Amino acid sequence: MQTMNLPDYDAVLAAAERIRGHAHRTPVLASRTLDDELGARVYFKCENLQRMGAFKFRGAFNALSRFDAAQRRAGVVTFSSGNHAQAIALSARILGMPATIVMPNDAPAAKVAATRGYGGNVVLYDRYKEDREQIGRDLARKHGLTLVPPFDHADVIAGQGTAAKELLEEVGPLDALFVPLGGGGLLAGTALATRALAPQCRLYGVEPEAGNDGQQSFRSGAIVHIETPRTIADGAQTAHLGELTFAIIRNAVDDILTASDAELVECMRFAAERMKLVFEPTGCLGFAAARARREALRGARVGVIVSGGNVDLARFCQLLVQ
Repeated sequence: MQTMNLPDYDAVLAAAERIRGHAHRTPVLASRTLDDELGARVYFKCENLQRMGAFKFRGAFNALSRFDAAQRRAGVVTFSSGNHAQAIALSARILGMPATIVMPNDAPAAKVAATRGYGGNVVLYDRYKEDREQIGRDLARKHGLTLVPPFDHADVIAGQGTAAKELLEEVGPLDALFVPLGGGGLLAGTALATRALAPQCRLYGVEPEAGNDGQQSFRSGAIVHIETPRTIADGAQTAHLGELTFAIIRNAVDDILTASDAELVECMRFAAERMKLVFEPTGCLGFAAARARREALRGARVGVIVSGGNVDLARFCQLLVQ
């Protein structure tokens, strides 16, 4: 990895201009019930209400909008469990280019259907036996496609940082900000925006308890690789952080926390019952960590990025009635 490839806050500002008029400026919502529960003021940046239902549209559109004419003619390839898949497919359709998406065969049906609905050519694989990154590289080489990975890409990271930029511009400085963590694109981008706009804010990445590779990496100082974790947070079933994302995270994040599947379900239930919103399990990671640290947050101004709301309705109902 070369340091020169790392994006900075200027890249986030440039991304904000590229996605303007294409990405939604999602609402920042609050819950008096939750504020009373935590003794804090909590601001939710609701990327579940973003185009295609997740923050991923920001980074995908930013990256694809920088393609030259030859790249657009040939098309893009990526690998994703669902949200980046949909984001690339939709962005490619808007920009008039073909898109090939490598997705796990156990991805939520709604995410696969939406990706195909946006015009993506879906290639399925077994996430527990096959290497999606190698499949993506092979397809790129064979067909002359440009590979845009879901997180370890400077333009993707910069695009994801626009969510935190909007949040901080709207609510002002925060004492703490909790962000879902899979491969690190959202957290790395958030770090760029947060350190520029609210340098004193404590920034936390939150990943599934069953897949804490990011936490291990952060505390050991080197990228740790794990087996694909088994968790309901399908958007965070990554086996390792990226080189670019880790380089930013290790220097700009205060800590990496975890949340259990049971905690994610409780947050999904709270959002549905109290806020009338659908959060997908991965989208609840930051929310769950904030709830678990209520004593430390009393009196604080707290930000939570809800990364998405793409979940099969049957699965959503099944989880909430358990």
